[in-house]
Amino acid sequence: MTENTTRRLMQRDERQAQILAAAAAAFARTGFVGTSMDDVATEAGITRLIVYRHFDSKEDLYRAVLTKVTDRMTEEWRKGVLRADRRGFVFDTLLTVAREQPDGFHLLFEHAAREPKFAAFADEFHRLQVELTDEIVGETIPDQRFRAWATRTIVGYLVDSVLAWLEVGDPDLDAEFIEQATDGLLALYRTWAPDAVPTIPDPTSPRTNELA
Repeated sequence: MTENTTRRLMQRDERQAQILAAAAAAFARTGFVGTSMDDVATEAGITRLIVYRHFDSKEDLYRAVLTKVTDRMTEEWRKGVLRADRRGFVFDTLLTVAREQPDGFHLLFEHAAREPKFAAFADEFHRLQVELTDEIVGETIPDQRFRAWATRTIVGYLVDSVLAWLEVGDPDLDAEFIEQATDGLLALYRTWAPDAVPTIPDPTSPRTNELA
């Protein structure tokens, strides 16, 4: 039996996943303008024709990478809020997706905001993160201006911590990172609201549903 007869053709979803991973790597390396569909095809080890069979344009492809990341984060968030022990689940959500899709994670949180065609996508996702954090903080920080600052600081701490860990951390120590990062976040929060116990929205929270 020859190699050609034993080779298994990829299913459509497998091929799309391959193309999206290749596109995320190419876009993260050279940006939207500096990346061509030929570059994506080369990264994936396929022809440009195959890429176009699945995605109509480079813009569609970039947006699909971002959507894949946000969809996975929504999925992990909803699983996390159902856990009996929810300590550290937000870091776990972010890091799980970042490990699965590191280039896409970088695109969403570092690069997309600087790309004119995708800045609105990144800004909208950041807005939802801030509003969901504000829902969790609630009235534990009564001053509205200070609360607005605190929620944005929390979001920044969460994302920047995971990005930094992706750069320097050891995957074998991910659980320890989640513990230490959570301790750090709680220490910050308790300086702002020492007697507060933040509440976690359930999966039917309006903000959680907006993430989808």
